[in-house]
Amino acid sequence: MIRFSVIGTNWITRQFVDAAHETGKFRLTAVYSRSLEQAQSFANDYPVEHLFTSLEAMAQSDAIEAVYIASPNSLHFSQTQLFLQHKKHVMCEKPLASNLTEVDAAIACARDNQQVLFEAFKTANLPNFLLLRESLPKIGRMHKALLNYCQYSSRYQRYLNGENPNTFNPAFSSGSIMDIGYYCLASAIVLWGEPRSVQASANLLESGVDAHGVVVMDYGDFSVTLQHSKVSDSVLASEIQGEAGSLVIEKLSECQKVCFAPRGALMQDLTQPQHINTMLYEAEAFARLIETHTVEHPGLSLSRATAKMANRNTSSNRGYLSGGRYDASSSCVK
Repeated sequence: MIRFSVIGTNWITRQFVDAAHETGKFRLTAVYSRSLEQAQSFANDYPVEHLFTSLEAMAQSDAIEAVYIASPNSLHFSQTQLFLQHKKHVMCEKPLASNLTEVDAAIACARDNQQVLFEAFKTANLPNFLLLRESLPKIGRMHKALLNYCQYSSRYQRYLNGENPNTFNPAFSSGSIMDIGYYCLASAIVLWGEPRSVQASANLLESGVDAHGVVVMDYGDFSVTLQHSKVSDSVLASEIQGEAGSLVIEKLSECQKVCFAPRGALMQDLTQPQHINTMLYEAEAFARLIETHTVEHPGLSLSRATAKMANRNTSSNRGYLSGGRYDASSSCVK
């Protein structure tokens, strides 16, 4: 049984704890919060033995072997590094860090300390996403794809009311591409690897973060368009088009439904059953890496490639999201 702790006491942390326990491979033994009362409130639902208000103390504790990090994006790297240095395995919510430099440093730290580092990008581990990858040959020669995730944020009204929620605060490495847009970006890289080049545009809020945007990834023979937003909803599915037909995916992040529409024929439902808690599969993947002590794994390359595309912290500007053309081979914005 892997003894683990959590940083963050929000809904996504509860969902992961439930998923981790469902695997039968994890046991929650510690909770961190800046507020002891908040940590206790979270722990009331689980048989937790240790509560911490000090990250350093929890990182040093023998009560844990691993940590799940679900804090604001800007804190991911420093917290990841702290726990890796104290020989704890780390599962960190996506994005793994604020920029490529931090991702590279986190990966190096994991290697130096021989600990598992795993970015919690759940989509890549879903049965229906794996099915989607296997089904790509069905469409024949591919020409284009649209990966779509637009969802009106529950915190947007607070922003409009003059508040400064983390979701729309650049100090926390927030914004659309670093949140729901990340599902589109990382999914594209899992399916097709890094593109030859990227063209992107984004509409920025007065706070400085991107509210919504479009990214076009050029792969030579085909292109992939990503559409993301935190200020509007969309009813469109994602679609991958080829000469023999199309694959249609409902709610990309969850891969709720996958269908194949052969050219000139009726649509076929390919969907497989999935657990209602879709974080179960990434919890199982993390457990396997720990049990086999697999420090080097494909997820690290995915984290790095996605950070390279999403990097918004260049020396001269805020990254390709400000508009412009990103050459994937040179890590520069033109």
